[in-house]
Amino acid sequence: MNNIKSYKDLLIWQKGIKIVILVYKLVKLFPQEELYALTSQLKRAAVSVPSNIAEGYGRNTDKSFSHFLDISRGSLFEIETQLIIANELGFILDEVLFKEVLSQIEEESKMINSFSKTLKS
Repeated sequence: MNNIKSYKDLLIWQKGIKIVILVYKLVKLFPQEELYALTSQLKRAAVSVPSNIAEGYGRNTDKSFSHFLDISRGSLFEIETQLIIANELGFILDEVLFKEVLSQIEEESKMINSFSKTLKS
């Protein structure tokens, strides 16, 4: 990690930000009565991904960073689960965007796994 000057240089952080933006676009179309329920939960989980990557980077130890990457990965699975629920409930109105978010989540999870392995070796 010597050549990384900021958490913002990390591709996993950048992709995390992209996922946040996609989730916000997707939930904009949810029913109004879900504003304080599933919509809010999805937004918090999405924001948690890059936030925990940044916080872990700031801890300055590989062990601590790895722990925060695990939390980020957990948040990705939380988002995925909540989106599946939203889709089952008929809240997903943009199927293309839905599939894009799921694809980005899968890619981000793989990237975090790979990056985490480099910290542990």
